[in-house]
Amino acid sequence: MTNANVATERLSVDGIGISFGGVKAVDGVSFTAHDGQVLSIIGPNGAGKTTLFNLVSGVYQPKTGRVTLSGAQVTALAPNRLAERGMSRTFQNLQVFFRMTARENVMVGRHLKEKRGLLAHLFALPSTGRQNRESAAIADGLLARVGLTDYADTLASNMPYGALKRLEIARALAAEPQVLLLDEPAAGCNPVETEEIEKLVRRIADEGVAVVLVEHDMKLVMRISDRILVLDQGRQLAEGTGEEIRRNPKVIEAYLGTHGTREANLALD
Repeated sequence: MTNANVATERLSVDGIGISFGGVKAVDGVSFTAHDGQVLSIIGPNGAGKTTLFNLVSGVYQPKTGRVTLSGAQVTALAPNRLAERGMSRTFQNLQVFFRMTARENVMVGRHLKEKRGLLAHLFALPSTGRQNRESAAIADGLLARVGLTDYADTLASNMPYGALKRLEIARALAAEPQVLLLDEPAAGCNPVETEEIEKLVRRIADEGVAVVLVEHDMKLVMRISDRILVLDQGRQLAEGTGEEIRRNPKVIEAYLGTHGTREANLALD
């Protein structure tokens, strides 16, 4: 795992917050993500994890705070603008095109990197075919990267669930992100599929991408994370290494109450 003292700070979130109906869903949360590291965001149900992701990725506009990406202030930029600047994300629920093949799904994620114009597409100019071939080749490379080569020509509707979760990651990688936000990538996966996701996420980080992860599988989080941020009721409860978080009494209380130390240790170990 990479040392945060030498890794480049890629994403900075400072005091971000939002309220819905007078209730503070996220309240003054701050964190940084570094190249080559995995930062996991955990917390009990309703802690504000996905809302935080939506604020950072431009789905929601924060009422307070700021987001900085690669040194530039990007607070409240639309998701497509953030993607152009190097941020990609996946979602809790599958967001794939089931009537497209795996290759076509990944090619969709490549569109921001394509140089062809509207006229070239409308008139089927040679540059369009050339670009399509290049995008297909890149998509095949990404499918290989996530272990889905055998599914390249398979409709997404015919792929197993665990493969679809990796397909979403491949599509997010197609935009060549410097920051990758993964919202529960292992949710609903069996142990074998979870292990495949874990190895893939760690490999992506080791290749230099700053990965920010929301995940409920605490065993996966503890194995994969360089740093962990804990939320509770929209607020930042703790941040640290896996060992620091595992033994933090505030974290144990937030998950299972003051009498749940043994159970919390089992969940967090």
